[in-house]
Order: sequence, then structure tokens, then C-alpha cells
Amino acid sequence: MAIDRRREAAGGGSGRQPPPAEENGSLPPGDAAASVPLGGSAGPGGSAEIQPLPPLHPGGGGPHSSCCSAAAAPSLLLLDYDGSVLPFLGGLGGGYQKTLVLLTWIPALFIGFSQFSDSFLLDQPNFWCRGAGKGAEVAGATVTGRWGDVGNWTSPPTTPFTAAWGAAGNRSNSSGPDGGDTPPLPSPPDKGDNASNCDCHEWDYGIRTGLVQNVVSKWDLVCDNAWKVHIAKFSLLVGLIFGYLITGCIADWVGRRPVLLFSIIFILIFGLTVALSVNVTMFSTLRFFEGFCLAGIILTLYALRIELCPPGKRFMITMVASFVAMAGQFLMPGLAALCRDWQVLQALIICPFLLMLLYWSIFPESLRWLMATQQFESAKKLILHFTQKNCMSPESDIKGVMPELEKELSRRPKKVCIVKVVGTRNLWKNIVVLCVNSLTGYGIHHCFARSMMGHEVKVPLLENFYADYYTMASIALASCLAMCVVVRFLGRRGGLLLFMILTALASLLQLGLLNLIGKYSQHPDSGMSDSVKDKFSIAFSIVGMFASHAVGSLSVFFCAEITPTVIRCGGLGLVLASAGFGMLTAPIIELHNQKGYFLHHIIFACCTLICIICILLLPESRDQNLPENISNGEHYTRQPLLPHKKGEQPLLLTNAELKDYSGLHDTAAVGDGLPEGTTANGMKSM
Repeated sequence: MAIDRRREAAGGGSGRQPPPAEENGSLPPGDAAASVPLGGSAGPGGSAEIQPLPPLHPGGGGPHSSCCSAAAAPSLLLLDYDGSVLPFLGGLGGGYQKTLVLLTWIPALFIGFSQFSDSFLLDQPNFWCRGAGKGAEVAGATVTGRWGDVGNWTSPPTTPFTAAWGAAGNRSNSSGPDGGDTPPLPSPPDKGDNASNCDCHEWDYGIRTGLVQNVVSKWDLVCDNAWKVHIAKFSLLVGLIFGYLITGCIADWVGRRPVLLFSIIFILIFGLTVALSVNVTMFSTLRFFEGFCLAGIILTLYALRIELCPPGKRFMITMVASFVAMAGQFLMPGLAALCRDWQVLQALIICPFLLMLLYWSIFPESLRWLMATQQFESAKKLILHFTQKNCMSPESDIKGVMPELEKELSRRPKKVCIVKVVGTRNLWKNIVVLCVNSLTGYGIHHCFARSMMGHEVKVPLLENFYADYYTMASIALASCLAMCVVVRFLGRRGGLLLFMILTALASLLQLGLLNLIGKYSQHPDSGMSDSVKDKFSIAFSIVGMFASHAVGSLSVFFCAEITPTVIRCGGLGLVLASAGFGMLTAPIIELHNQKGYFLHHIIFACCTLICIICILLLPESRDQNLPENISNGEHYTRQPLLPHKKGEQPLLLTNAELKDYSGLHDTAAVGDGLPEGTTANGMKSM
């Protein structure tokens, strides 16, 4: 009886606020009119079709039921961007759209240079005390007595260490019979001479990155000042984190184009000023602002690239941008060898962003964002601009997009901030799951890298800087190539789950199996040695780096697809900031001289197990239209990994059964807007 009374009240158009959406992702009738038919059919991976809500009748009891239906929400045709507006513009087949996509790829090369510049600007070189003779012997004795094995404290993490500085220091720094002062040697000492005298006032450096001078050698950031190198590394990452969070919110409010252009202007200012730094404090401060502006460029280009593409092309176009950024990573050593000085290298990395100033006149605002935020006046001008660039005739508007647009020109813009996601049922869960995945993927990546490149595994090949650098880059390239294949066959959710399982297995085997091998290697009859343990460690580290890189990259892309257009940059900012926090663990562990590394690895290994369970709660977005507003985002609900067979009874209750089961709650009015055969997660029962 209570349900009947509620239905009568809803049908009478009383204007009463509908009850909130239930856990199954259905929407109140008043918001149903704003939902866009996603129209995505079941992909080859078996993801079920996401059912749209039917349009509301004029008498529906929504929050604006006293107004006409046109005033309650704009035309569904206009909000169905992938189904109506994008085909009208020619999809990705239009020449102008292809030009815009190309313009989002080119800056990825400059971004790759900036992201990997720390490996060259802040690399810890081999260093030794300048001076010779008796003074060096005394100083060497002082250091040995004070610090013990100083090599383990001062040398680069990828170089073997010894404590024989005293004798080696005499060999490398004294050449005259009188033991007097000698000029700096043209070449660094042997690897055994890599320890340092921390009582020295002048140093000689052997820089491994192709530069004659870098930040460490310019301001003598060794021994007691070595911690400043880690602070300088913090500054760029912390700037990226704050930049992702702040510019993401701003881009959802004022648009992608203004944020992109202002980020370009300020990265030119701060980036070029970094090259003029007079001390390490100025360098670190300016690097923070450089990272902040770089985050705005990365974020807006990523969102613009996604919003330009039809459903079937989004992933491959995003991966092309990743490959271009990796090209920057591979070219960076050659660029450093050409520049020879860190200041010239920094200026050369930033100067290409001058070309992006032209984007002010050639790159438009995101049309998808204008339509989603109901800025129809600006959207109309941009559509006419697209049709003019593509030489299209108005007769190609089969669905009547332009006539509908003319009717809605008087609407006021409706912008949304990312904080609105807190009031949703499903959307915030999806974003949180992807944030944890991104944090875990990028955080555990450093654990695997340290196991392969660090002190535990001593492989002659990995003692060279270029071998380290190109090994990491090659693993990342192989990971991206594997992502293209896996995502094509398994979809976004299946691919993310597979790579997370590989990451968890590599981590657990490295933590558990290697300890077991270490115990057996102590027995002479076991046939195992430390070399066997080192080989297993390298193998597990390569697999872990390969899989964890894919987890981090795929989590960011997944978030861009399932987050509605009105808050897409804000959602991307959260996931990218989580990735930044994961990468921030690397300099933190290095700052504490690798203390707590094992616990760090265990924590992230446990996170991988939690992520495997949480990934099953995510929807599958392959071949689905992008959600445009919060209502669409709520309808991206979980489907089973494997579709049920035809004629098989689904395990989820239908909305009719759910209403009977939970009659004490106000679910009747909510469920009336959906077909009776629709299950609780938005799928139709067979």
C-alpha cells in the first residue's frame, strides 16, 4: 500500500524530490532525462550492453517536474555526443580532427624529455677528493675512522662499493714525487676508488651521463649535502602532484584550452629560469613550479586526445602518444651528450614548448566538454568551424543536430566540480579503485627496479649508466606493446586484471621464493649458490617492472574512459596524482639510505592482492560511448567478466524483484523508470 501511494504521488507531478539512487546504479526519474543513451553494444570480450534510462514523461515527479520537459534537461540528441554529434562531424575521418590528434601527439616528445631529465641533471656522479700526497692520506684515515665503509654512503646506488679509499686516493690524486698538489685528472679513478673523503673542500667528478657538469657537480651535492639531491627530485614530483590536482579542477571549470595555454606560458618562464639558478634552493623551488605547469600540459592533452576520438580508436591513439613520449626517453642520452652542460640541456628541453604557443590560434576548445556543460552557443560556433574545415555541407546532418542546437541556445551553462563525485553511488568507487591501482603500480615499480639495479644484484652489464637507462626504457616499451595486444583481446578490465596478477606473482615470488633459495644455498649439498638467487631476482624484477608499468598506464587510461566529461580532468588528476605519490616513494627510500625498503615492498605486495579483488568491481568500457554527465557515469556499473549463456538465469535480481525484496525503502519511484526485466546492475535478464 505504501508503494502504491508513492506511485500515485509520483504520477501526480507533486514536485516532491525523488529518493536517492540505489546501490544498483539506477537514477531518480527527475535525473533520468539528463542521462544519455550510451548505446554501447556488447564487445568481443563479452561485456554486456549498458542500458539507458527511458526519457521521462512530462508528468514525472522529478525535482523540476513543474516545468516542461525541455526545461528539465537538454535534448538527448545533443548529449549523445558519440552517437549523434561526432558522426555528424565525420568522426575521426575528418581532416581537421586528424590534424588536432596529430597536434596532441607532437608535444608528447617534449614531455618525454622533461619527465626523464632528472636522470641526467641529478645523477650522482663518481667523485673523489682533489689533492694528493700526505694530506690525502691523513684525510683518508680520518674518514675511515669516522664513517667506516664510506663507499656505501656516498657512491651512486648502481655502482659496487669498497672501503679502500685511502690507498686508492693516493694512486689517483698524487702523481709527483714530492706529493704536492696536482691539477685534476682528466679521467675518473677506478671503480674501487669511488669512496670519498667528506673532509675535502674541493672535488673531482666523473659524470656518467655524457655531461661535463650537472647539478650535483656544480654545487658539490655530496657527503653532507647529498640529501639536497633527493629534495631536488622531490620538487619536480611534488609539483606534478599538486599540478594534477589543481589544474584538473580548473580544466573542468574554465575549459581545457585555457589551462593548456597558460601552462605552456608558465613552463617556459619557470623552465628557462631553472637553467639560470644560482644555488640548489632556487633550482628546487623552480623545479616545483616547472612540474606544476608540466602537469597541466600532460593532463589537458590527455583529456583532449580522449575526447576527440570515437570509441573504437581511443586506446590506440592514446598508445601512440605513449610511444612518442618513449621516443623522447630513448633520445635523451644523445641530447645530453650534445649539450655537455646541464644548463644548456635544461634550456634545450624547455625551448620546444615555444612552438606550442601557436596552439592559441590553431587548437580549439573541446567540443565534447562544451556540449556536456551545455555551452551551446560556443558549441554551435565550433561545430560550424569544424564543418567549414572539413568542407562539409549542412545536408549531412541527418539526425538534425543543428536544429536541436538552435532550440537550446538560451540555456545557461552547467559546470560541475570533481567534489560532486562524493555524492554518487558507483562513480566514486570506480575512481578510488583506479587511484589505488595507479599508486600500487608506480610504487612497486621502484621496488623491482631497485632489486635489479641496486646493491643486491651485482651484474657487470648493469653497472653502466646507459645499460641501466636503456634497460628500463626497453622494459617500458615492451610493456606498452603488450598492452596493445592484451587490451585488444581482453578489454580494459581483463587486461588490467592480468597485469595486476603478474605484478602480484612477481612480487610474492621475489619476497618468498628468494628467501627460500637463500636458505638452501647455505647448505653445501643443495647445489644452489648466490648466483642462482641473483638470476631469479633479475627475472622476477623484469616481469614485475613489465607488469607494473602496464598497471599504472592502463589505470590512467581506464579512468579517462569511465569518468564523465564534465569532471574528466578532475578524475584524471586524482589518478595521475596517485601515480605521482607512488613514484615519490623512490626518492623517499633513497633519502633514508634504503632503510625500510623491505617493508616498503611488502606493503605494496599486499596492495596488489587487494587491487586484484577491487578490479572485479570495475565496469568494462571497451567500445562504449564516453559518459558525458554524472548520470551517465553512474550507469557504468559492473558486469560479469564472462557473459552468461543464452537461456541461463542471471544471478542478479531484477528491479521488480528488488522492489518486492526491499519494500521498506523508497525504491518504488526509482525503479518505475526502468524496464521490469532490467537487473540491479543495469543489464537485461535473458
